[in-house]
This record gives sequence, C-alpha cells and structure tokens, in this order.
Amino acid sequence: MPVTTLNFRDLGGLPAAGGHTRSGVLFRSEGPRNFAPDQLAALRHRRFRSIIDLRSAREREEVPHDWHGADCLWLGLDVNADLRVFGNEGRERLIKGPELDIAVSTMAETYREIVGALLPHWATVAAALQAGDVPMLVNCTAGKDRTGVAIALLLELVGVPREAIVADYLRSAIFAENLVRAGEVEPGMMASFGFMPSPDQIDALIGVREDYLEAAWAEIARVWSDVPGYFAAAGIDGAAQSHIRTVLVD
Repeated sequence: MPVTTLNFRDLGGLPAAGGHTRSGVLFRSEGPRNFAPDQLAALRHRRFRSIIDLRSAREREEVPHDWHGADCLWLGLDVNADLRVFGNEGRERLIKGPELDIAVSTMAETYREIVGALLPHWATVAAALQAGDVPMLVNCTAGKDRTGVAIALLLELVGVPREAIVADYLRSAIFAENLVRAGEVEPGMMASFGFMPSPDQIDALIGVREDYLEAAWAEIARVWSDVPGYFAAAGIDGAAQSHIRTVLVD
C-alpha cells in the first residue's frame, strides 16, 4: 500500500510568496504506529535528513521511529498540548455531557495550547532547516493536531495563503477515516478516556475542522500580533525567517 493511504504527504506545490513550496523538502505525517513494513521501506527510501517528532516522551517510547538511517537527525520535541497527553483534564472536559460543543471547544482550546507549546521548539526546527537538513518530516501521533498547527504556522511564515493551508489541513481527515475503517475508534477512546464520548463528539475529536486552526491563529493574533511576530518571539529573526523561505519556496 502506498504511504499516501495514511496521513502522509509532501507539502510541495502550494502557492507561496514569489512561487510555490518546493517538492521533496517538507513532509507531514502521522506517527509510525500505523505504517506497514512496506510503507516504512518507502519512507526509508526517501532518505529523510531530519524528523521533527512532536509526540510526548511516552508516545515516542511506545512506538519509536526505528526505520530511518543513521545520518537522519531525529528530534523528539515534547509538545504535550494534545488530548492524548492531557490525562485527566481531557477526560474531565468530555465527561460533562454528550454535546458536540463540548468536544469542539475542547479541541479549539487544545489548538490554542499547541501554539504556546511549540514556541520553545521553533529555534531547533529553524536550525535544522537553515542547516539544510531536508527532506524534513514533521509528525505527531495522528498528524493532524500538533503537526497541523506546526505546519500551518510554518507554511504561513513562507507566504502560503491561509485558504491553501486550510485545504491541506483538511486532507488529514484521512486519519479519522482510517481509524473508523480499522475499527480502532472504541479501543482508542477507552484507552484515552475510559469511556465512549457521544458519536458527534468522537467525530469532532478524531477529525479536522477549520474552526480548530482558526483558534490557533486567534491565539497568535492575541499574543504575538502575527505569525512573523510569533517566530521572532521564538528567537527566529527576520534574516532567519528569510532563510527558511529560501529553503522551502522555489
């Protein structure tokens, strides 16, 4: 099966300031749990130079990246703002009732939290990009929430318009589709929360919604004014931001 049957894709070809994002340079993905041996072999064949792994230490320990070559820079960056690692907090939010709004607001709050949780890690990511450690793969567990915010902010930094960013983000609906098809929704919910949320809530939790990215962008505007200001607060100055654009945009 091709890797594109999972939540994995090349981010090349998107419209950006002065051109398009380069193909074969930046990739996004779910974590390695669901990759079959032939798919891992396909990843190995791509010869990634860096992996930005946004999972928690526990997630990485349970399912490590053990397929890449010795010359690949693997960076485990501990972005813990995710329902999978919220523990009791996520459970207490969802146990209040079966209403869809509870799950949607919980996910929106998660996306706002992810923005701040990523902030201390951007200098590390920027250094890898500036050093030419590409192709680069960015992943979390589902490839849609932590990875979704990280990729959205990075793409906006290099001039990709928001409508194109949202269109790419919504392609991560494939993760939920695969979960349902494989019968893994109930085991996953029980493992995470110890009970089954309502069907509407499950759809909101495992899926993607433009509202979620909008919550992340609203947090950027509230605290840092705009995306360049956010990256500047992360220690990435104008010159470094320009360098990243030259790496990612043709």
